[in-house]
Order: sequence, then structure tokens, then C-alpha cells
Amino acid sequence: MKKIAIIPLRAGSKGIPGKNKKKLLGRPLYQWVLGEAIFSDLDEIYVFTDDVEILEQIQKEYTWTNKVKGMQRSQESATDIASTEQAMLELAKNINNDFDLICLLQATSPLTARKDINNCLLKVEKENFDSALTLVEAKRFIWKENGTSINYEYLHRPRRQDFEGLLIENGAVYVAKKDIFLKNQNRLGDKIGIVKMPEDTLIELDEISDWIVLEKLMLNRLSQSKKRPAPIKAIVFDVDGVFTDGTVAVSDKAELFKQFSLRDGMGIEILRQSGIIPVVITSEVSLIVKTRMNKLKIEHLYLGVKDKYSFLQNVLIKLKIQKNEVAYIGDDINDLANLVSVAWGISPSNAVNTVKSNVDLVLNNPGGNLAIREAIEFIEKYNYKF
Repeated sequence: MKKIAIIPLRAGSKGIPGKNKKKLLGRPLYQWVLGEAIFSDLDEIYVFTDDVEILEQIQKEYTWTNKVKGMQRSQESATDIASTEQAMLELAKNINNDFDLICLLQATSPLTARKDINNCLLKVEKENFDSALTLVEAKRFIWKENGTSINYEYLHRPRRQDFEGLLIENGAVYVAKKDIFLKNQNRLGDKIGIVKMPEDTLIELDEISDWIVLEKLMLNRLSQSKKRPAPIKAIVFDVDGVFTDGTVAVSDKAELFKQFSLRDGMGIEILRQSGIIPVVITSEVSLIVKTRMNKLKIEHLYLGVKDKYSFLQNVLIKLKIQKNEVAYIGDDINDLANLVSVAWGISPSNAVNTVKSNVDLVLNNPGGNLAIREAIEFIEKYNYKF
């Protein structure tokens, strides 16, 4: 059974301009749900958009998975009055209806997890439903404008623990069989199954105030790995601002040089001898960096990675390492999601303030000058506890 998903994105956004590319904890908004979709049971994920920049990002960034595909969306289906179903039907026609289940994922629901996607797929694939959607159980008392209560009797207000409340659509995940989708030309139809998601997922990103709240919720969710202490098996390093001081000398043609600490280099050797795997992930493609990391004999070196959060998950799966067994050293916001989601998020003393205020440990030394050595010595002492 072929299971595909569509993530419809529009270049134009009135509530929050450039919303889909705006950074949430250092990642473009759309990458949060896309990353979870990659690690779900979906077979193909179509990022369907009229935003050329996003299409270019998709083509360059996700070569490590065969699931993700970017597809140009027509102007007619990308207006602010076009329905989401119009975009879904257009995509289905473009791929000749080559699917058995179609899943709609919304970028404005960044708290969507892979288990929520899988649970909706299972409702239709295994439990004999024709379509499914995600809902939130909200124990709220609802009123009409004329002053009458809708879902409870105000003279007999129930206790919260005894109150059934309401099931509210959170707009995160929808799944439908192909024949049902094409017949109804709708994301839902016929026998509908429901999948409950946590109450905090009821928030959708429509206003700037929603953004502030969701960043706090996301930080709380990502930090769950810190509650399961374990020995550190791998340390992940950014390069600029960690191995270096964050500056680079350039000519009009290319990089001239970056400075690296030899004592930090010895720290990598010490790390390797202790059985901890060094991993380097950088957003830049630099021959200088490649030469230095080869000199340090770092096997797991990844250049030109923009979506570091999803990429790291893929690396850890291959290494059979959990996030609570990882330390991460970074200095800027493109490292933030990883820094807050591993066991030890560490920053050099010269990291940006947003990073320093969210990591577990701010080092005494700056990047390029013993920050790596200090972090390695800290992790070695930490591992002695086990």
C-alpha cells in the first residue's frame, strides 16, 4: 500500500509574512513537520509550493533520503482564497493518482510527531476506517454570544476530572483512502477514525503571539531526552565558532584560511581513545574544513547540511545511538534544536546569547581556543559516573 503525504506551502502569507521559512528554534517552520514525516511510515512526502526558494532547499538538502520530493504548485492553487483540497487534487493529478493513501500535513502544526502520523495511517490501513484525522481533547466550557452555555449546565458545573469536554480538530494530520478522497474531493469522508494528540498541539501558527508560545512548548518537548541520563557515546560538533573563533579570511575568489587549535585537535584524539564517537556537522562546504577534519581522522564528517536536526536523527539511527547518549557543541541558532534535544547541549563562551541562554553548559573558553578540549574533559568526567 503506497502512502504519500502532501505538505502544501504558499509563498504569500498575510498573518506572518514569510511564515513557512521563518525560523522556529533555528529551523524554517516547514522543516519541523517534514522532518517527522521523513521518519514516519510514509513512503513519499511532497512539499507542494509556489516558493522557488523552498523548492531549491528541498532539492539540495534532502539527498540523504528518497522520501522527500519538491513539486511546483500552480498560482491558481496558491492564492489566499484557494482551498487546501484544490492543492491536494492538483498534486494527485500531477502524479497520476499513484497512491493508495493520501496524508495531508500542515506546516502550521510544528508539534506534530511521527507517531501521530503513523497512528492516522494505521486507523485507515489496519482498522477499517476510510479516513482519519487528529483531534485534541479540550476540557473547556463553551458559550454562545447570547449568554447560553453549550456543552455543560452552568448551575451544575462539573469538576474538570469528571468533565468529558470536547474533541477539537487541530489541523495537524489527515489521511484518506484514494477512492474516498477522489469521490468526495475532500480530505475526509465516509467512515472517519480519530487520533488524539496532546492538548498543546491545539495551537496553530497564525499570529506572532502564537510563535512565542510554540517556541516555549517546543523547547519543553525537545528537552525530554535529558530526563533519561546515560553515558555519552557521541559528541557532535559544529565547525565555525566551535573549532574556530567564528571568523574567516576570504579573498574575492575563495576562503584563504581558518584558524584551528592544535590542543583542541589533541582533544579529539583523547575522545577517540575513550570510545566516544566524534561527529562533525556543518552547514558550510569548505575545503579547508574538510582538510582539517581529515587530518583529525574524523570519519563522520558532513558538510553543507542546513537541516541539522533531521540530519542528525538519520546519523544517530545509523550509529544506533539515542539522543540521551549524545552531547552537542554549537554556537548559533541553526544548532539550537539539536542543542536543546540532546543529553548535553554545550556552547563556547562566545556563542550567541540565544544559544547560551538555552544550553546546559556554557564553557569558559571561546570557540577555536580550547572550547572543544574543555567540553571533552567535562564529558569524560560525566561518563565516569556510569
